Amino acid sequence: MLERPGLYIHYPWCVKKCPYCDFNSHPIKGDVDQEAYRLALEADWAAQSQTSDVFASVFFGGGTPSLFHPKHIGRLLDKLPIAADAEITLEVNPGTQEYMEFSEYRSAGINRLSVGAQSFDEHKLKRLGRIHQSTDTTTAFIEARNAGFKNINLDLMWGLPEQTVADALSDLQIAIDLQPEHISWYQLTIEAKTEFAKRTPILPMEQEIYDMEQAGLALLTEAGFHRYEVSAFAKSDQLCKHNLNYWQFGDYVGLGAGAHGKHSTRQDQKLIAFRSSKPSQPRLYMANPKITEQQQVAADDLILEFMMNALRLTDGVDWRIFKQRTGLTQASILPVWENLVTRDLVRADRCAPTIKGTRYLDSVLQQFI
Repeated sequence: MLERPGLYIHYPWCVKKCPYCDFNSHPIKGDVDQEAYRLALEADWAAQSQTSDVFASVFFGGGTPSLFHPKHIGRLLDKLPIAADAEITLEVNPGTQEYMEFSEYRSAGINRLSVGAQSFDEHKLKRLGRIHQSTDTTTAFIEARNAGFKNINLDLMWGLPEQTVADALSDLQIAIDLQPEHISWYQLTIEAKTEFAKRTPILPMEQEIYDMEQAGLALLTEAGFHRYEVSAFAKSDQLCKHNLNYWQFGDYVGLGAGAHGKHSTRQDQKLIAFRSSKPSQPRLYMANPKITEQQQVAADDLILEFMMNALRLTDGVDWRIFKQRTGLTQASILPVWENLVTRDLVRADRCAPTIKGTRYLDSVLQQFI
């Protein structure tokens, strides 16, 4: 468990908006003043820094943060209170590898990469609107290794338009053969307000989806990848520390256009959680990066929010963490929990799902609404 907070830094620009993407990303139009954006991030942090805590992890997401020049990343990291052993991740689009050298990112302080492969099938990549080819992912991975990166994640999607079980397993096998420390293997879902929502492609049938998932899980297990979260698989102890903090309902600061954060405090011996958000439009954010909207998490929503995160972990969390992060005890949900135990959806000894509960997680969460 991470007691120290995490830090999320959002870089909102990308080369091209993917049709499935519902993140706060904005296609580049003209030049981006990266120095001005870095200064805005620094001002943002200066306005939010209220404690002496150091960050246990830092995650640069986007958009396409691999477009952010290493010199600006380095200067920004120098201004932040970061633990000496912190995990510092940069999301990388293989289609932008020609812009920067991986060795420069290492020198700037990045020690973990998350490479957005999504697929190794050229037709599928084109269907997903990606700007890279499959060979770009392989090249980027090899160059990252040559630059000294020893902790690399590959992002891979399944359940793609026209994808067969064999196609999905082929993608996985290519990723496994590259020998990354971590694989994020997640199902394509159609999100509102995306291009795919307006023009929904034909996706695999329910039985095909089930067969893909079961075959993929077996292949990952055989290759030595431990499934520790619904869509996250790691070798040995290479779990993503930053995301673990999210899933354990830990606190984190969000910097950048559209970034979100969470922090907890105690008032009158009660634990109170707050969510924060920043303006999503880069222009508005840079005009006044100190603006932060905060909203208290309603007491009735604390349990649901906690479970939405913790039950994504295949081993869940200890009940002590539930009490620490919500201010409540197991007794407050005991009738619901015991009912789920009898249905073999959660464990009796721990705040954790069973294998069956992981598959039917939405049904489990419904019980906490």
